[in-house]
Amino acid sequence: MICTVTFNPSLDYIVRVDDMRLGAINRTAYEQVLPGGKGVNVSIVLGNLGHKSRALGFVAGFTGDELCRLCAEAGVDADFIRVEEGMTRINVKVKSAEETELNGMGPRIAEKDVEVLLAKLDALGDGDTLVISGSVPATLPHDLYERIMARLAGRGVCIVVDAERDLLTRVLPYRPFLVKPNNHELGDIFGVTLRTRDEVVPYARKLQEVGAANVLVSMAGEGGVLVDETGAVHQSPAARGTVVNSVGAGDSSVAGFLAGLMETGSYEDAFRMALATGSASAFSDHLATRPEVEALLARS
Repeated sequence: MICTVTFNPSLDYIVRVDDMRLGAINRTAYEQVLPGGKGVNVSIVLGNLGHKSRALGFVAGFTGDELCRLCAEAGVDADFIRVEEGMTRINVKVKSAEETELNGMGPRIAEKDVEVLLAKLDALGDGDTLVISGSVPATLPHDLYERIMARLAGRGVCIVVDAERDLLTRVLPYRPFLVKPNNHELGDIFGVTLRTRDEVVPYARKLQEVGAANVLVSMAGEGGVLVDETGAVHQSPAARGTVVNSVGAGDSSVAGFLAGLMETGSYEDAFRMALATGSASAFSDHLATRPEVEALLARS
């Protein structure tokens, strides 16, 4: 079983405005509503690649109803926990000469709701995979990542963490199977600027030294780096193409890595699949599909 957890999923309202002007009425030239949230994206892409997963998280209000409907439409097995206060957030992404985002707050999540989530995670065991990604809402305990990993310790669950700064560094002692920072996030952890793949490698190894088994670093147009648990380093430039929408590309890389590893057992193949899947999402206005990924793999 693969489970993904998104603590604060969303409806993503994406609009294009030809000439955005503040303080004036602006009319959209394009609009789209998509299910949002890092774990939700991972589940959607896994499904597109032919692998089942279950998406966990919290929803509320009429926006939560729509999120559940869109997830079902996308073929996602969503087992969201409905909470009483507030509503699932709406994230507005305005594309114009510059891209602007307005992210909603999300619902109020009580401790009893957290306990329901933890109970669902208790079903995971040896050989299962858990993907925890994204920010923790202010209404949740700041140590929720650690609580989950401590609870599952010793059960043989492969845990993937895709989070920024302290959320990531605090879980490293629990030995996550995979962490996936981008080069900017990795640089922020160590107070350095990382521009090239060669510069990334020693800092990826530092994450391994304090607990991570595998470190996958996405680098947008520079491609990516994987330092696997054997110590081997895999590097590749990015596929060539026109970036249409970078939202979800990193999540797609996580899904591609897991799919590639399940299908081949090879870290090299999983790495190539990760980069191709992330690029396929970036080159499209939707999340990567299997034919798009295979087309990019054939060119590499």
